[in-house]
Amino acid sequence: MSTVTVGNTVSVHYVGTLTDGEEFDNSRQRGEPFEFEVGSGSVVPGFDTALQGMAVGETKTFTITPNNAYGDRNQEAVQKVSKSQFPEDFEPQVGMVVQGINTNGGQVRALIDEVLEEDLMLDFNHPLAGKDLTFEIELLGIK
Repeated sequence: MSTVTVGNTVSVHYVGTLTDGEEFDNSRQRGEPFEFEVGSGSVVPGFDTALQGMAVGETKTFTITPNNAYGDRNQEAVQKVSKSQFPEDFEPQVGMVVQGINTNGGQVRALIDEVLEEDLMLDFNHPLAGKDLTFEIELLGIK
């Protein structure tokens, strides 16, 4: 029986939850399995590692810590940005996700952390940074 090794392309279904049970992602709800190459860097390291050695049809539940997922929260990634950088009719609210272009021309996303008089405090951390992630995975196929 074949098992997953680095370099294989795998097809999986998974459900991702936080420690409080909140679901943050679910491939079954999207109606199609997730396919990727193991070891290519396209998923967080802990997800890659957990699949290695699994056989088709096998299921596994595991938890990965921030250092094997999206890293710890970085307080320096929370930055003050002038409201003048946004359209005049923009009505910011705490918790709202905003998108923009950085100085290198790349797209960035941030969460509005605080609304001040003239500025917004934007959190550029990944939404799952600093969190333990639990996954339930089912290996559907290996190529």
